[in-house]
Amino acid sequence: AASARVKMADFTLDSSLMGIDIHGKKVGVLGTGKIGQILCRIITGFGADLLAYDVYPSDAVKEMGGEYVTKEEIFKTCDVIFLMMPLLPATKHTINLEVLPLLKKGVILINTSRGGLIDTPALVSGLQSGIIGGCGLDVYENEADYFFQDWSGKAVSDNLLTTLLGSNRVVMTPHQAFFTRDAIDKIVSTTIENFNNYSSGLRGKDLPNSI
Repeated sequence: AASARVKMADFTLDSSLMGIDIHGKKVGVLGTGKIGQILCRIITGFGADLLAYDVYPSDAVKEMGGEYVTKEEIFKTCDVIFLMMPLLPATKHTINLEVLPLLKKGVILINTSRGGLIDTPALVSGLQSGIIGGCGLDVYENEADYFFQDWSGKAVSDNLLTTLLGSNRVVMTPHQAFFTRDAIDKIVSTTIENFNNYSSGLRGKDLPNSI
């Protein structure tokens, strides 16, 4: 929004675009797998108070000063919450209507993991009521119909999506957090390596990149 205003030669300050300092704030990370741990390290670099939740707590996160607490504690106390969990039956709609009353008023939600972690009607309700102060999304619950396509010349019929796109408290990108030159180079080289290894006769756990 700020960039768009400047490109229109509007250099005034808009109070609706006022941000917050991360230093000294409580930041919660739900999901501390490999990517979540990297995020935790970045957060501690800003001088934030790091709270984390995961069914498998990480010693690395503890060593960098993170404290593992319940989801409810993160909901009640954190100024910023990152959703970094995989989408599983147990994690679907982690943010829902029942959770809204538990959230610290004005919390900022960031979801770059899976759209289904957030119940979209609950998100819209939270934004409209002011419980959720802002939201950063790289994923969307019903993104399959829209993401990776050009809809600029067509009508978007998803009312929830248009509501989010029209809010100045929502920053949304089309599932492109991975989209860097380095990441794409790695994806291509790993794919070629996997093909060559399989073609050479390797199978199962003998494949270097097996999961």
